[in-house]
This record gives sequence, structure tokens and C-alpha cells, in this order.
Amino acid sequence: MAFAIKVNGKTHSVDVDDDTPLLWVLRDVLGMTGTKFGCGMALCGACTVHVNGEPTRSCITPIDSMGTSAITTIEAIGATSAGAKIQKAWLDREVVQCGYCQSGQIMSAAALLASNPRPTDSDIDNAMSGNICRCGTYVRIREAIKAAASS
Repeated sequence: MAFAIKVNGKTHSVDVDDDTPLLWVLRDVLGMTGTKFGCGMALCGACTVHVNGEPTRSCITPIDSMGTSAITTIEAIGATSAGAKIQKAWLDREVVQCGYCQSGQIMSAAALLASNPRPTDSDIDNAMSGNICRCGTYVRIREAIKAAASS
């Protein structure tokens, strides 16, 4: 089936089965490989993108549910105010270790700051609880989110 989806402000026409996960459309069809495959069950957060500003697990989101939604990926998050602050804080705090989960972490953190510019520790815990970092960079992630919020 043909679908027209809006990704990072640009409309793309894709011809895929209606139940194809958004993750595979982004990575395999559109070549946007910044969004990562982790678990395939929405448990790890590596595949997080924004759909209409909300963090969404693209591995379980079928393409036919997108309609006219605006999808934002890691490739474009730096163009948003919250995304730019988060990316700068990530670099300043040297958050990344192996880096595999970081696009999903950044997408969740940017969504948090966009909706709550002054998050508490509890807010951060709640927003980031669905993102797993096997390297254990959680302390640096929290520090970066706080730094981005205060910038």
C-alpha cells in the first residue's frame, strides 16, 4: 500500500504493508538509520521517535496508524529548542558510552523538556523509565537533562 507520511517536516511516499512498523519504514525505506532497533517489543526505548511531539516506540507503531501525524526523528531533533539543548548537554556532560541507546534517550529527554521545561527528579525518572542503557549512563543522563533545563 502507498502511504504519505510526514517525517522531519518533509512528506514521503512509501509503498509498504499497512502493518509495517514505523521503525522499518524509517530505517529500511527512508534510510534514516539514527533510530535504532533494540528489542522490537517497546521495552528498551532505542526506537523512540516523536509523533506529534509525543515520544513513541516506533518498533510497535504500524505505519497505517500515522495518518497525517508529524514524525520527528533523531536526525531533526536538534532543530527544536528542547532538542538542541539536550544535544548540547549530552556532549557537555559526555553522556555517551557505547552510544547505541542514545538516540532514543535523547528523543525521550527532548520530549520531556518540550512539555516540562523544569522537570523534577521524579519527572525525569518517569519520562526516562522506558529507556534502557546497558552501559549504565543514567547518572550522566540525569545530569544532562538538568543542565539542559537550566540553560
